[in-house]
Amino acid sequence: MSTEAPAALSSPQLLIVEDDEAFQRTLSRSFERRGYAVLHATSLESMQEVLNEHTPAYAVVDLKLAGKASGLACVEALHRHSPDMLIVVLTGYASIATAVEAIKLGACQYLVKPSNTDDIETAFNKAGGDADIDVTPRATSIKTLEWERIHETLAATGFNISETARRLGMHRRTLARKLEKQRVK
Repeated sequence: MSTEAPAALSSPQLLIVEDDEAFQRTLSRSFERRGYAVLHATSLESMQEVLNEHTPAYAVVDLKLAGKASGLACVEALHRHSPDMLIVVLTGYASIATAVEAIKLGACQYLVKPSNTDDIETAFNKAGGDADIDVTPRATSIKTLEWERIHETLAATGFNISETARRLGMHRRTLARKLEKQRVK
């Protein structure tokens, strides 16, 4: 897997999978100024259409997309399409479970929003791990544990909302509401 700096390549292709149009536009412009050829998708389906014609070297995937699709399903499909693609997952819904799943499915990094182009490009260049990172003890809140359990179960069910709700013993609409809420830190 190459971790060569994108600036050294001639117009590397970058796919941004993001359903927030304003954020996608801002991110696209910033990467285009850095010499990337930027492709866009807003869902798993539109991403598949892009992959029918392109094999980008880099991808930035939002974890929470509109509808039922999760960015984790996109990561899995991107990695299956091109195992050498460097994939960074962005999320405002960070949890240990989703970070672990993103890496297991093929992402090279997992960043919490707000992240900017510098953060993402640094993540592309640090596709390997860092054994010298500080390990800090932190108590985990009940909300975080619940969030991690939900996403762990979502991944285990192939992102099937009804089956996830059944396995968690909650009503499907309750789960859908929890997934729609902004996570409080």
